[in-house]
Formats: sequence, structure tokens, C-alpha cells
Amino acid sequence: MTEPDIKKGLAGVVVDYTAISKVNPETNSLLYRGYPVQELAATQPFEAVAYLLWHGELPSEVQLAQLEATERSYRPLPADVRAAIDLVPLDAHPMDEVRTAVSLIGARDLAGTGSVLDVSGNAEENLARSIRLFAVLPAIVAYGQRRRRGQQPVAPRDDLGYAANFLWMTFGEEADDIVVDAFNRSMILYAEHSFNASTFTGRVIASTLSDLYSAVVGAIGALKGPLHGGANEAVLHIFDEIGSAENVGPWLDEALSQKRKIMGFGHRVYKRGDSRVPTMKAALDTLVEHYDRPDVAALYDTLESEFVARKGIYPNLDYPSGPAYNLMGFDTLTFTPLFVAARVTGWTAHIMEQLSSNALIRPLSEYNGPAERHIEGYVADAATVAATERAEESEG
Repeated sequence: MTEPDIKKGLAGVVVDYTAISKVNPETNSLLYRGYPVQELAATQPFEAVAYLLWHGELPSEVQLAQLEATERSYRPLPADVRAAIDLVPLDAHPMDEVRTAVSLIGARDLAGTGSVLDVSGNAEENLARSIRLFAVLPAIVAYGQRRRRGQQPVAPRDDLGYAANFLWMTFGEEADDIVVDAFNRSMILYAEHSFNASTFTGRVIASTLSDLYSAVVGAIGALKGPLHGGANEAVLHIFDEIGSAENVGPWLDEALSQKRKIMGFGHRVYKRGDSRVPTMKAALDTLVEHYDRPDVAALYDTLESEFVARKGIYPNLDYPSGPAYNLMGFDTLTFTPLFVAARVTGWTAHIMEQLSSNALIRPLSEYNGPAERHIEGYVADAATVAATERAEESEG
């Protein structure tokens, strides 16, 4: 018998087409609908990139204004969603708040559909659902951080763009333009990345013709893991452990001797370094100067150079984004929810793409457990015997 070619983790397996994003191996650039992400981050507001992911083209001025008006109308945190978040224990991970909030929003939106056969939605309905989630997630994430600090929620403002309003709701004051720009760039860089674990989870759920909200909730669960979205939190924990640049060498000696996985380095897709890192590192550099924190830059640069020299493994996006979010004032536990707020645009684009040409995603597995065996004394009833005989006859 020929042994099957098992691809653990589906590594190297191409399961479908997508027109949403790809990594161009020739330029090592991540492309959103053909545009290099570093160009989008340098020139576009996040709302325009969301439009691009959903529609395939950048918006005109009129189209962008329409999306902005719709997004701003859905920014407030509904009272029942706030009440549901308040039921989540304060010492639970904030990703549990986000998952709970999205689940409630979906349940409320789909109430009255009457049957699971009616929930997948058409393209227009799913686009509207995508915009609503995109709009309200900043309020969910911001309130989560504020309630853990014992603070009241801050109402959104409709005179601020997406990034500026997100920071306003989180901190209760207008952020400087440098901070808004760095945050906007981070959202764009995190928005989409092909068939990553959370996106593929969302597509699998969508392929069953479940609803968009269920697919997003599943994606949130996948993103929570430290090998995926939780890695940006882990980077800050590492920085906290090390403390300062002069401690990098001894810390790294011990970590490598214990065979610890150093989060923030390495990527399944990139072999020559994550193409998003230079853009986010440049944003981090502006924040370091803005907040006068050369100690952060020293620790960052020393750990990167030491680890690359020893292991030949380069940083991924989580490495610069963690300290950047920390300088902005976000709690470490908020980092992965920020990832959700960005990636919901890519998730929903993929969910809609999946539904536009759907096939149930149902891979096979190779069984390697015990051979067939039977319960001692078991006697099949007549109906079971008859069904077995019919099955054997049909196979014959």
C-alpha cells in the first residue's frame, strides 16, 4: 500500500483561487488586489483599503465618502452589546469580549430568519454586515480596554476618520497626527494576508453556508492563538522580560538553551523577511522619536540583530507592531483585539469570495488508529444486519 503524502498544517497545499491578496515572490511584496501594501499604507486611509478589499478597486472620492458616512453611522456601541461585554469577567482575555460581542451582534441581526437554510445571505447583505462589523469593532475594543482600567466608555465622533476616532474612543483625547498615521498604517498592514489560519477558518465555516458572523467568530477564535494573532502580545512580554538592550545577550543565551520559541520572528510564507516589517518599523521609529523613547529602539534593534545573527530568522509584522502599540498607550492584552479590528476587512472579503463560488471544504485524513475490533458479546439487530448487507451489495 502506497503511503499518503501527508501535508502537516496543509503546508504547501493550494486549496483554491483568491483575487484578494498574494505575496509576490519576485519583489517579496504583499499585494492587496495587486497593490503593494507598503504603498497603500503610505498613501491611503484604512477606509479606502477596506473598500479595496471588498470591491477589488480603490474608491473614487464619492465612493469613499459614501463608505465613510455609512461606517460613521454604525460606530456607536449598542447598549445590549455593552451589557454583554460587562458580563465577561474582567480577568478574561479581551478576545473573549470581542468574540462575545460579535456573536451577539450576529444573533440580533439574524433574528427572525427562522431557519439555518436562510442565514448565509446574499452579496449585498453580507457587504452591509461587513461594514457594520468594521464600524463597531473599534468601539468594542476601546471599551474593553477602558473597562479594565475602570473607565467609562467614550462616545465616537463623526468628524474624525477611522484611525483618529479609534484612538479617541480608547484614550478620550485627540491623538497627534504622527500617532494617527502610525496607527492607520498598522491597521492597513494587518488587514489581510491570504489563506492564513484565521482566514481559512472563516472560509471553512462560510463553505458550510453558515452566516458571516459565525465565520468571523470562528476566525476570532483562531486568531487568539499565540502562533497566530497572539504573537504581538508575546513580543511585549519578551520585551518586558529582557528589560533593556544590555540584557539581550544573556537573555537570548538562556532562551535558546531552553529551546524557547522567540515570538515575533519567522513566518510560514516569507523566507527573506516579512515585507510588511520595514513599513511598520518606520512607523515605530516615528513613535520612538515622538515619545522620546530611544530605550525602546535600542532593545528592538539589539534583539533583532542578535537573533538574526544566531538563527538567520527575520522579524515578522508582530515584532514592530507590539512596541508601537505599547508606545501609543494600548495595554498588551489589547494588541490581538486590534488585530481583529484590522483583519475583519480581509476576513469578510474572503467570506464573500468563498460564497461567490462555493464548495464545501472537507479534506480527507489518513487513519492510523487501531484496526477494526468489536465489543465482546455484541449481536447486531436485524435492521443493522440488513443495512450492512445492502451497503455491501451496493459496493459490489
